[in-house]
Amino acid sequence: MFSEENPKRLAQIALVALLIAGCVAVMLPFVGAVLFAFVIWICTWPLYSEKLLPRLGGRDTLGATLMVLALMLILLVPTVFLAGSLANGADRLLDFLKPYVERGLPSDPPNWLGGIPFFGAEIENFWHQIASNRDELNALLKQFAAPARQFLLAAGRVAANGLLQLALVLFVVFFLYRDGAALSRALRTAAHKLGGELGEEMLDKVRGTVLGVMLGIVGTAAAQATVALLGFLIAGVPTAALLGFATFFLSMVPVGPPLIWGGAAAWLYGEGQMAMTVFMVVYGVFVISSIDNFVKPILIARGAGLSLLLIGLGVLGGVLVFGFIGIFLGPVLLALGQMLFTRWIREEPSA
Repeated sequence: MFSEENPKRLAQIALVALLIAGCVAVMLPFVGAVLFAFVIWICTWPLYSEKLLPRLGGRDTLGATLMVLALMLILLVPTVFLAGSLANGADRLLDFLKPYVERGLPSDPPNWLGGIPFFGAEIENFWHQIASNRDELNALLKQFAAPARQFLLAAGRVAANGLLQLALVLFVVFFLYRDGAALSRALRTAAHKLGGELGEEMLDKVRGTVLGVMLGIVGTAAAQATVALLGFLIAGVPTAALLGFATFFLSMVPVGPPLIWGGAAAWLYGEGQMAMTVFMVVYGVFVISSIDNFVKPILIARGAGLSLLLIGLGVLGGVLVFGFIGIFLGPVLLALGQMLFTRWIREEPSA
């Protein structure tokens, strides 16, 4: 038979379950931003607590404010530069396309167009067909107008959402810095209560894996920026140092580097330097963008102490499931799973 305590216990369990479900529902829209704020906090906490805070006399509010201002400067400068570059590139693209829209395409295509392997002849025929019929050209432009408009609207929504997420990350990380010491103790205590020594080891594993992933991202960005700077200097692109600096920051975005070396290739094409245009495209595809596939897993594996297989699966699977934050979540989850499995198979069976 049920004792008198059972209904009370069931009510308590139900209340706790409802409370947890409510908290999850409230936090669900902000999970990505909060997790990314934790990543930034974990990676920069030693710098803040050991270098900055002692020099400020332990004034945590002032220290947190200075750290957030520094993060704003680091994150906003590349964003402003990218926005300016895209705006300038869009204006030049419109100036380049305006004569073709007003007067139509010239009757003869560029000589290099027919030299494209496999598709050159088909492209030339399509060019002649469009150039000889202005109505067909207008229909083609109208056909691409709707997708272009939808793409611009989607890009605007992504940019606006990114700015909101960035503002939320900075807001959350301010409180993580300010209350970081108490939060660290609370996490350590909770880990010990949940898993004892194993819980503390898992907490250390999470921290080491996050630091390893960040090392891989920053190291890969530095490598891509270096080879990109070399390519820009060889091709004679102006402001090569500034473009290399932008490549460093945009390398942390999956489609970031092609925006830079692709813009450089477009500029070279506009200047009539076909040989350097081809070089920039080939160099960008097979050198600048390909480094991410080789350097990043190696650096993450060394920093996190995981095998290349787990790192590759963790990063790719994490991004597919969780988005950008999955770069960190995927390796962390696989690292914890490997740790638990290793601990389990090492345990001796009881007599």
